[in-house]
Amino acid sequence: MTQAALVEWLLRTGDNCLILGHRVSEWCGHAPALEEDIALANTALDLIGQTQFWLGLAGEVEGQGRSADQIAFLRDAGAFRNVLLVERPNGDFGHTLMRQFLFDAWHLELLRALTGSADPRVAEIAAKAQKEVAYHLERSADLVIRLGDGTDESRRRMQKALDTLWPYTGELFLSDEADRAVAEAGIAPLPDTLKPAWDTVVAEVLAEATLTLPGGSYQHKGGKRGVHTEHLGFLLAEMQFLQRAYPGAVW
Repeated sequence: MTQAALVEWLLRTGDNCLILGHRVSEWCGHAPALEEDIALANTALDLIGQTQFWLGLAGEVEGQGRSADQIAFLRDAGAFRNVLLVERPNGDFGHTLMRQFLFDAWHLELLRALTGSADPRVAEIAAKAQKEVAYHLERSADLVIRLGDGTDESRRRMQKALDTLWPYTGELFLSDEADRAVAEAGIAPLPDTLKPAWDTVVAEVLAEATLTLPGGSYQHKGGKRGVHTEHLGFLLAEMQFLQRAYPGAVW
């Protein structure tokens, strides 16, 4: 396995947490209920905390002296490796919850596999993050069920969110040379090996939520290799503003 492949994989793992964490943080002070406001803020904090570990390790493996902060705040959009799903705009509350659920179901399966990683640092980070993400999935699944099997209006919104986001889920399971390299080294599973368990969890929750699995096979892709939607640029403009305006500032 090459050093570059491991760095690429760590960036992808960290960027997924970073970008979704920032997206979820946008609800702070705007959620429909105080309890949800606090829960979303805590989810965002968990994801940003995980980002610190993944990007910090990426910086160490890279060996160029970059810290997690520098990697997060001093890259342009084309250097980010997150999947397109996590950069999608929040939309309404139901849309945010559906995006969270689809990601959480995948994220938890990934972390479970990573606890057995041949790399002790990766296994250690995954073991800690797994506890947090198990709660994320429990919460997002419960709310998807409650809103999907709720009023006509809430069900309509949840089905619309599912139909809109579904074509972005396939990228979670795509493999390339970097994925194959870290898999061969025993560091991480091949992405497509996570799909059966993800399919099972998603199907069970959506059935209980009385929502219909979308048809069609087209899937958006590109985020893992740095090809993003316009939404990421706007997100980074906000997220990176302070560091870009005051380079090297510390407090």
